[in-house]
Amino acid sequence: MKKGKYNNIIAVTNRHLCSGDFLQKINELAGLDIDSIILREKDLSVIEYKELANKVLDICAKHNKTCILHNFWEIALELGCPDIHIPLDVFRKNVEKINESIKNGNFKRIGTSVHSVEDAKEAISYGATYLIAGHIFATDCKKDLEPRGLDFLKAVCSSVEVPVYAIGGINMDRMESVIQCGAKGGCIMSGFMRP
Repeated sequence: MKKGKYNNIIAVTNRHLCSGDFLQKINELAGLDIDSIILREKDLSVIEYKELANKVLDICAKHNKTCILHNFWEIALELGCPDIHIPLDVFRKNVEKINESIKNGNFKRIGTSVHSVEDAKEAISYGATYLIAGHIFATDCKKDLEPRGLDFLKAVCSSVEVPVYAIGGINMDRMESVIQCGAKGGCIMSGFMRP
């Protein structure tokens, strides 16, 4: 990971890919010219996630970088974090409570991951303000699954009026093709987490 412009890139964390100190990696990421950081770490318990989220939010605040909490929307409420990424099945099960939090002004930026145009439309109906569509290219994180490709990305982008970010095998060399499909940008996990 080197200094430079990473316009319209969301970094997605995975501490299992990180060989060094995870919080040091977050500090490095927060210093880059990226859009935001999603603290994904979905294998943690609620208590563990809250403890880690507190530390990551502090690091991001020092760098004036947006931290998007993942899955644990109630923790986001507790910590006063207005940016949340909610898996579609979690959104579906909690849509009334989450929409109440939106109405109360607790959440400003709400994203979800989609794997079809139908998913995208459903997510928008729940109040999502951005989408992550994937996986677009072959990736080690999804070795057994065929990538959905650029036509899929184009279809999702043309079906909604909110920003769409591509995920899955995204790197700086592929950003132009992603943008040409109508995406706002891309999400990178391995490229940022691995040494």
